Amino acid sequence: MKVVIRADASMRIGTGHVVRCRTLARELRERGAEILFICRAHEGHQISMLENMGFKVGVLPQPTEALASLNEYAQWLGTSQCRDAAETSAILTDGHADCLVVDHYALDEAWEGRMRPHASRILAIDDLANRPHNCDLLLDQNAGADANARYSEMLPKNCRTMFGPRFALLAPEFRSLEARIRSDVKRVLVFFGGVDADNTTEIALDALSRSDLAHLQLDIVVGVTNPHRQRLEVKSRKRGNATVWGPQPHLADLMSDADLAIGAGGTTTWERMCVGLPSIVVSIAENQRHACEVLGKDNLIVYAGPSGTVDVDHLANVTAGVLQNRTQLLELSMKARQEVDGLGTVRVADEIFRLAGASKP
Repeated sequence: MKVVIRADASMRIGTGHVVRCRTLARELRERGAEILFICRAHEGHQISMLENMGFKVGVLPQPTEALASLNEYAQWLGTSQCRDAAETSAILTDGHADCLVVDHYALDEAWEGRMRPHASRILAIDDLANRPHNCDLLLDQNAGADANARYSEMLPKNCRTMFGPRFALLAPEFRSLEARIRSDVKRVLVFFGGVDADNTTEIALDALSRSDLAHLQLDIVVGVTNPHRQRLEVKSRKRGNATVWGPQPHLADLMSDADLAIGAGGTTTWERMCVGLPSIVVSIAENQRHACEVLGKDNLIVYAGPSGTVDVDHLANVTAGVLQNRTQLLELSMKARQEVDGLGTVRVADEIFRLAGASKP
């Protein structure tokens, strides 16, 4: 089976789309599928990372068009959907895909329709529910109980859906760990994604340097394109009892060792929940906000708010409140693990094989 994955990373987009598609690609490759990524050469792309993992990558040219008139997500593409489809099609002239996976907020039914001649089936990965799709299967791992209503006018009649963290694309390292229930906090993991353009990591570091929180041991992870690493290392040395880690292949071990996490929404939310790690979450992008609000309301995370509203004092106070409430910590840890079992990638791969008409290995 041949699977083509269209996803981008950049300083503006972040790395999350490529990372979750990489997780899916690993599972599919383990089952014998041939994988081809197609990525545009934005500043901050992750093409080398994919190639170093042994994946073939078709590279689309750097953006050259001025797209200021388009909405924010449309600008992420760096060109028009029509041109992107044509450039993607040119890479696929040597073969037909059994399944085309598209994970990009700037692409919708217009692009997917143009790609129909090149793929037997199309899987769209989305969590915005803000545009129509021309796909056979849709995955929204962040979707809540309102998912069917949110997508009711967005999908073809016969499109199959996979909604919620049951289908979260988590690396196999997470499902191999036993969840640990936490009721006390000594070690805190801080991670705000591969880019963290707003430097929310520094806000967290400053909050955790307050006198009543300075006893906590910190693990601070910065992504490959994070421009603030040197400043964070200086502050961490001054604080003491803190380690700054560079890019990691996965965070399973650090999450397993931690008693509390402070970080962004997105896939890392499900990773933390899978290992029973209580978390204080700041949504660093608008597309994370809805899921964070729902999870916070259901007491599965402590939602501190969107990044533009979270300052040092607020985050320090939220953290201090969590540390003082052992009952809340215990509840967060137990409920989180019950919600995410780590088998989402396996379930999605099963669906792709079924969709493509291939037998499951």
